[in-house]
Amino acid sequence: MLRRTIRATDIESPDKLIELLDRHAYLADEGLATAAFLALRMGRPLFLEGEAGVGKTELAKTLATLLRAPLIRLQCYEGLDAAQALYDWDFARQLLHLKAAEAAGITDVGRLEGEIYDRRFLIARPLLKAVETQPSVLLVDEIDRADDEFEAFLLEVLSDFTISIPELGTVRAETPPVVVVTSNRTREVHDALKRRCLYHWLEHPTFDREVAILLRRLPGCTETLATQVAHAAERLRQADLVKPPGVAETLDWTEALLTLGAKELDPGLAAATLGAALKYREDVSAVLSNGLLSHG
Repeated sequence: MLRRTIRATDIESPDKLIELLDRHAYLADEGLATAAFLALRMGRPLFLEGEAGVGKTELAKTLATLLRAPLIRLQCYEGLDAAQALYDWDFARQLLHLKAAEAAGITDVGRLEGEIYDRRFLIARPLLKAVETQPSVLLVDEIDRADDEFEAFLLEVLSDFTISIPELGTVRAETPPVVVVTSNRTREVHDALKRRCLYHWLEHPTFDREVAILLRRLPGCTETLATQVAHAAERLRQADLVKPPGVAETLDWTEALLTLGAKELDPGLAAATLGAALKYREDVSAVLSNGLLSHG
C-alpha cells in the first residue's frame, strides 16, 4: 500500500515532528523540533548554525524523506555567483541547433533567436530547480563559505521565490520550497539574512542522546560499544582539538569499529580507527600522546 504524502500542514505539533523524524532515524530534541515545526508551518527558511557534523545537513535530508519531496542542494563556496546558483544556457546544444538549422537552410534570424532561447536549452541550477519543483526541500549548505554578495542575492530570492529570466520571463513558485540554510560559523552571516529566517543553534548532543543516536542508526551496535564511544567522543570534544568530532564522525567511528567486529572499545582498537573520528594529524597526535583513549 502506498504511503500517504505528508504535507507540512499535516504536522500538528513539534512532538509530532519528533515522532516523524524518529521514524527516519533522526533524533531531534525539543528545541530543534520546535524551530523546524515553526519553519514548516510559517513557511519561513530555517537557519541552522553550529559545529560541523552535528546534524544540520542531515535534518534537511530527513525532512525531504518524510515529506517525500526531492532534496535540492546548493553547496556554497567562495566565488559562488548568481549564475551558478540560478541557471545557465546550454551553449553547446544551442550551437548544435544553429548548425542544424544552417544545414537545413533556415536563415530567419528572429526565428533562430527565439528557438535557441527556448526552455529546453536552459540548465536549471539549484535555486531555479527549487522554485520550479513542488514540493521540494532546498538545502543551502554552508552559507558562511559564500561571499557577502551572494548572501545579499540569496536574501532577495528567499523573499518571494521569484526568478526573472530575461529571455523567458518570470518564474514564480506556486508553493515555496521548504528551505534549510546551514552555517558552520566560519564567519558571521549578515543579520539581514538571519532576520528572514527562523534561527536555531544546534549543539552537540547530550551523552544519552548520542548513545541513542548510535543505537538507532547502527542496529548492529551494542549498548556497551555505544556508551564507550559516546564517552570517548565527549572527552575528545572537551580537549583542545582543531576539529572535535561531531555526530557524523562518531557514527563513522562506530561503524568502523563494527566493521572490525568490535563489541566494545579498547584503547588499541580505538587508536587504530581514530582516523574515522579525527581529520587533522595534530589532533590525532595530541589524543594519542595525552592518553585520551585509555580512560574507561
